[in-house]
Amino acid sequence: MSEALCREGAAWVSAVTGTRWVGVIGLEVHAQLATNSKLFCSCEVRFGAPPNSLTCPVCTGQPGSLPVLNAAALGLAVRTALAVGADVAAESKFDRKHYFYCDIPKNYQISQYDRPFCTGGGIRLASGRFVRLTRIHLEEDAGKAIHDRGEHTLVDLNRAGVALIESVSEADLETPEEAVEYLEALKEIIRYAGAGEADMEKGQLRCDVNVSVRPEGEAWRTKVEIKNLNSFRHVREALEYEIPRQIEAYESGESARLPRQETRLFDASAGVTRTMRTKEEARDYRYFTEPDLPPITLTEAFVERQRGLLCELPQARRRRYREELGLSEYDARVLTGTREVADYFEAVARLCGRPKEAANWVANDLSRALADPEVAAGSIDELPVKPFDLAELIELVAAGTINTTGAREVLGLMVAGSGSPREIVAERGLEQVDDEASLEAWCREALEGREQVAADVRAGRTKAIGAVVGPVMKASGGKANPQRVREILLRLIAEDDQPRP
Repeated sequence: MSEALCREGAAWVSAVTGTRWVGVIGLEVHAQLATNSKLFCSCEVRFGAPPNSLTCPVCTGQPGSLPVLNAAALGLAVRTALAVGADVAAESKFDRKHYFYCDIPKNYQISQYDRPFCTGGGIRLASGRFVRLTRIHLEEDAGKAIHDRGEHTLVDLNRAGVALIESVSEADLETPEEAVEYLEALKEIIRYAGAGEADMEKGQLRCDVNVSVRPEGEAWRTKVEIKNLNSFRHVREALEYEIPRQIEAYESGESARLPRQETRLFDASAGVTRTMRTKEEARDYRYFTEPDLPPITLTEAFVERQRGLLCELPQARRRRYREELGLSEYDARVLTGTREVADYFEAVARLCGRPKEAANWVANDLSRALADPEVAAGSIDELPVKPFDLAELIELVAAGTINTTGAREVLGLMVAGSGSPREIVAERGLEQVDDEASLEAWCREALEGREQVAADVRAGRTKAIGAVVGPVMKASGGKANPQRVREILLRLIAEDDQPRP
């Protein structure tokens, strides 16, 4: 960002004119639906398959081939619409969107134009701002063009015809941070609805950004589209470049620099946007009703069946975790990051009756285990540690059978598939030592030669006792009860301070 501009909250302030500029941002997000086959044919949907191995006459646009709508895709699309509070239309239709490119073999895309299957709805951000949705529509994906082979372009049509929903927001966002928060929320909703994985690395979630700027309180100005952003970081960085670029163009007063309606691409390596083409209008696509597909008629029973398949959504879960379970905002966010983790946590909390302890173990220790490259599990459901196993471990700690240090050792063995918590504790002899005589002997030994610690404790600095707890735990092989150790150490120091008879 130029030195002539500085950020003040949601505004960019010009050091030259003092004008407060705000961004006007709308997002168009394509999400791949979790269907086994494509939208209009029976070809398999599988990431990483050999190029052009998942195709047929329909998705490669052969003459005489006819599309047939995938009912599963329609159900997932409706479920997503219900999750964002949209209005589902009883009747909608498909249209042909014409354009020529090497990865679209029919030279048109089957999409929805003037009668999409849903309109309205929206997503509320943490700030309270409600981002309205204009519409969500169904369409087929294009193939993949690879332009990094010198003078040649390679085309893979495995993705051609894959089922997509495109969510189009109103221009209710103002900052790059809000745009990313909106995308994160939309991704969560798609996953919780079971509509798709929304994995950006696999191309299952892609974003186009429409952005303009205006002085606070003034009318909107010319918008620019930034195409094909495939990570949240790129969305933020593209906006962090494009908004100041447009502001500086307006403040320069040079007509040649004024933003024009165009499509730009983001160069991630240079951190800049570059002109791709002038922006097409709807008329440029020559939309007309798809003649090979009948209109879509949705019965109330079909819609209600999809509504019944929705689970509690992430924002509602976070609120419930805070208000009913007493969890922090941070823990609530970590635990609701995916539906699988949230469901796992709730199962553990229900089984052990200790939600805060369950939250700590799932959000911290189990998350660390999942992040370990040596652990062969892609999700929490793939771990050998099932909810009833973790609940049993939490109960062992609560009962004083093992301490937290021992429990973490047990968890590591559970992740490695070594058995249940009780079996591991018994086999390894990890039961916590509460025997008074043994604990006192270790404590007396640890206090020897540590007169300064004792003096600090007598002076009221009881935290100094921590320097002695560690040696006691080491001497006990980690089996001593830390709370009892602390109590005995304080008693021994107090007794030593009593006058001799």
